Amino acid sequence: MSPHRPEVGALFRRFRDRLAAASPTEASLTEVSPTDASPTDASPTDASLSPRPQRNAEQTGGRARRGGRRGGGEELRVPEAEFTSYYGRPVLKAPVWKWDIAAYLFTGGLAAGSSLLAAGGQLTDRPALRRAGRVTALAAVSASAVFLIHDLGRPARFHHMLRVAKPTSPMSVGTWILTAYGPAAGVAAIAEAADWLPRRGLLGLARRALPPVGHAAGLLAAGTAPALATYTGVLLADTAVPSWHEAYPELPVIFAGSALASGAGVGLLAAPPAEAGPARRMAVVGAAMELYGAHRVETRLGLLSEPYRRGRPGRLLRAGRLLTAAGVAGALLGRRSRVVGAFSGAALLAASVATRFGIFYGGVASARDPRYTVVPQRERVEARRTEGGSST
Repeated sequence: MSPHRPEVGALFRRFRDRLAAASPTEASLTEVSPTDASPTDASPTDASLSPRPQRNAEQTGGRARRGGRRGGGEELRVPEAEFTSYYGRPVLKAPVWKWDIAAYLFTGGLAAGSSLLAAGGQLTDRPALRRAGRVTALAAVSASAVFLIHDLGRPARFHHMLRVAKPTSPMSVGTWILTAYGPAAGVAAIAEAADWLPRRGLLGLARRALPPVGHAAGLLAAGTAPALATYTGVLLADTAVPSWHEAYPELPVIFAGSALASGAGVGLLAAPPAEAGPARRMAVVGAAMELYGAHRVETRLGLLSEPYRRGRPGRLLRAGRLLTAAGVAGALLGRRSRVVGAFSGAALLAASVATRFGIFYGGVASARDPRYTVVPQRERVEARRTEGGSST
């Protein structure tokens, strides 16, 4: 044994003295019997023979809490999330669409409603109603294409969208709907100029051929009109914008009703009272659908209904309701007055504009406030958690 190495007995006595000075709990955990000690187990330094220090309460408590139920400690809960966002920024990127897309929504619905009005006038032999519907449909779909191309930035982009057909994409489907509807509406409107052509020669042949061609084109445009009127509602609901996405059952109903009401407004403005019967019936049906859908999005969505009731969207939708009610009342009560009919038609057109812009700006407002994204998500998580707990 090295002369510098202390004896095992002296080391053991020191170790025993340290254990006696320690707490009973520590001693019970670290005490060893003399028979277990051997020269090979002893370390040459006093520090290695010191009992291990007790872990502090934070270390042991944290480990127990992290252990959950197996460790017997308190279960760690994540703090409740707030609906604030990083530096107050929105959770979602607000749509980059501007007023031209809201105008696109209105003109597309106006074109669809006017084609349905024209088909009604065509089938019931009301030439003034048919002519007004066809001409308005062509003008509206042309304006709609201008607004869409203005938003796309370059006309070639609309052409590029026709290179593929994707049934799962509302934008792709809508592009093809416009492509099918536009030429049919154009031919039907051009057919209204047949009476201006001479009766003889090549133009006389065109004069005789245009009416039946226009008849078929008008029915084709009317057959495509329901898809044109509603696909924009599906398009908005297919986005991540909270107040649009959650209103997916109501938006197509609102847009269909708005299209019918705007088409009826054209008929009440342009046709004499004797021919405006189909327009009055369209006004009643369209107003009922529009008012029902608008009421639903303002009451059914919970927190996500707020953007439709407040600020500019709320003012627009309230104005749309009042104008719709005034237009329907005038259409029903002023059946023999051309002035009252014109007033009713203008009110229905203005109501359609207000409704479309109100829905548009309501969705944009919901995307800019993080509360409308975070709070509904938290509520859905809590609802699933509650359902899962009740099922078990």
